[in-house]
Amino acid sequence: MLASELPKAEYNPYYQPYITILGESSFKGCLQQGSELMVDFMKSISTNKLQFAYDDGKWSVAEVLVHLIDTERVFQYRALRFARNDATSLPGFDQDAYVPHSKANKRNLDSILKEYLAVRKATISLFESFDDEMMCRGGMASNSFMSVRALGFLICGHERHHKQILESRYLI
Repeated sequence: MLASELPKAEYNPYYQPYITILGESSFKGCLQQGSELMVDFMKSISTNKLQFAYDDGKWSVAEVLVHLIDTERVFQYRALRFARNDATSLPGFDQDAYVPHSKANKRNLDSILKEYLAVRKATISLFESFDDEMMCRGGMASNSFMSVRALGFLICGHERHHKQILESRYLI
């Protein structure tokens, strides 16, 4: 399936930019190729840029990278619950509360990269374990319906969105 084919009923309109940014990306392709592009991008970041934030109150580069990892984990969990047909409504999460407690600015790039690779490998394995029926299942998260396959695309689109911000506003 392509991102552009994902029915809008399978995710909250808030997430539309994350789907749109993927264009004609395939589901499997965006997880694997996105990972390869992100790893190359992360390796290009100089150590002295890691704690840089482009304005007061904005996250540092390290905080953005760890935010991507945290969000991927949250979306993995949602996908697992929904794929297993768990009908429990899941709460949202406060990304702005997570960031300072991540202590991302105390980490080095190798540590962040190692965690990113482990999480993405787990994401790919998780989604590869889902059959078509599981991918079409969904549930409630943050008071909105989300399908399993939408969550996979959102992981990719969220990552691409933040990569573009890092490139344009952080000048990386």
